[in-house]
Amino acid sequence: MGGQTLAAPVVGMAATPDGKGYWLVAKDGGLFAFGDAAFFGSMGGQTLAAPVVGMAATPDGKGYWLVAADGGIFNFGDASFFGSMGGQTLAAPVAGMASTRGGKGYWLVGADGGVFGFGDAGFFGSTGGKTLAQPVCAIVPTGSGAGYWLVARDGGVFNFGDAAFHGSVGGQALAAPVVGAAGDLAAPGYWLVGQDGGVFAL
Repeated sequence: MGGQTLAAPVVGMAATPDGKGYWLVAKDGGLFAFGDAAFFGSMGGQTLAAPVVGMAATPDGKGYWLVAADGGIFNFGDASFFGSMGGQTLAAPVAGMASTRGGKGYWLVGADGGVFGFGDAGFFGSTGGKTLAQPVCAIVPTGSGAGYWLVARDGGVFNFGDAAFHGSVGGQALAAPVVGAAGDLAAPGYWLVGQDGGVFAL
C-alpha cells in the first residue's frame, strides 16, 4: 500500500502458510490482501471502541483474527472466537497477538507484558506487574506452542516456557524503537524489526 492514501496507518501483518501472500491490517481495521491471501472481511468503515493493533492468521490461511487495543477480538473466515478482553479493565492496552500452531487458541499481550491466553493457548508467565524500561510491542510463540517471547520497544526480550533466550538489543542505542518480531521455526532464533525498517537477527 506504499504510495497510496490510507484512511489509517498500517499496524500489523500476517503471512499465508505457503509464504506466497500476506495481509496488512490498518489501525481502523481495514484489511489489504496480496498474493494468495484471500479477503474474508474487515472492520474498515465501522466504529471501533479502540483501534486495531495487530492480527494473526489461521494455520490453513482461510481466516484471521484482528485484535484491538482494548482486547476486543474480531474473527473472520475459519478463525474461531475463543474469548477476548473487550469490555474488561486492563492495566495497559493490548499491544499484539499470536495464534497457536493448530489455530485453536491465541495469546494477547499488553504493553505492560501481561499475557492473556484463550482456547488452547497456555500461560507460561508474563512481565505484568513488573517495571519495564519500555512497553512490550509483540509476542512470538515457539514452534511447540509451549512457550513464547515478549519483545519490548527498546529491543528487550523476555522468554517464557520452552522459549530460549538468544539475545536482545535491549540497552543498546537504537535509531528507532522496535515495533515487531517474528520467530524462526526452522532454527532457534528470532528477528526484531525497528520502526525505521532496521532488522536485528538473533
